[in-house]
Amino acid sequence: MATLESELRAARNGALDQKGSIHDDATASKLGFRGGTVAGSVHMDQFPPLLLRIFGPRFFESGALSLYFQNATVDRERVRAYADEPADGATQIGVAMRREDGLEVCEGTASLGDHSRSALRTRDLRGSAPGELRILAALAPGGELGVEKVRLGSERQAQRIARGLCSGPLDWYTGPSPWGGPIAAPSAAVELLWAPPTRALREHTGKAVGLFGAIEVAHLAGPILLDATYTVSGRVLALGQSPKTEYLWFDSLAKDEQGRDVASMRMLLRFMKASSPRYD
Repeated sequence: MATLESELRAARNGALDQKGSIHDDATASKLGFRGGTVAGSVHMDQFPPLLLRIFGPRFFESGALSLYFQNATVDRERVRAYADEPADGATQIGVAMRREDGLEVCEGTASLGDHSRSALRTRDLRGSAPGELRILAALAPGGELGVEKVRLGSERQAQRIARGLCSGPLDWYTGPSPWGGPIAAPSAAVELLWAPPTRALREHTGKAVGLFGAIEVAHLAGPILLDATYTVSGRVLALGQSPKTEYLWFDSLAKDEQGRDVASMRMLLRFMKASSPRYD
């Protein structure tokens, strides 16, 4: 099976100035990382140029990118994205990203139409009993994570691209597209779909430092258009812990003003135990 690959790109940590976050060098180093980490959503931006070669514009209409992150990168480390060319008639392929030295950054799938067999939809999400948790003790599977109206402005995405913070810029992100105006890059789609759930989580997690563990963004009815308002809701799927983290899986959904399901996200958020006073 042939594999397409992107050029090596120096992924940027555009959140270096977010003090107290995993992207801040001082905070990340204190928690055992080499420095402030590049958000997984930034790495997602490197895949669409490859996926357009495979699936065409339909990727932004009914495509999904489903990634599980294995190793964090720091600012300006060079990475390359990979995508398997599909066999005849196949609508799902394997994808991956590796650092310049070969270290695996993430792996997963990209699919068109049916996403039920994606990397994250087929992953075992069973976790620890909620009573064992401290940071996420107030949450339970099935719990709602808020509903909000969210607007993605085109200026914010254009500024990120102008600053070199998008790992795979497309003309459609800042100008006309086949669907009219500019559309959301994967990182902007994550920003839309995680905003209400994470605001709802902050009252439960306190000062615990979080980081992305896995992300799937799926287009359900056309691309996410910029300068449009969507109603975004979230729901807890599973909770658990590892020796160093407590973690949460949740789903979120964006509906347009006509009530259509436009895009969904499945996310794994990890919270570092060493950053929480509940583990003092």
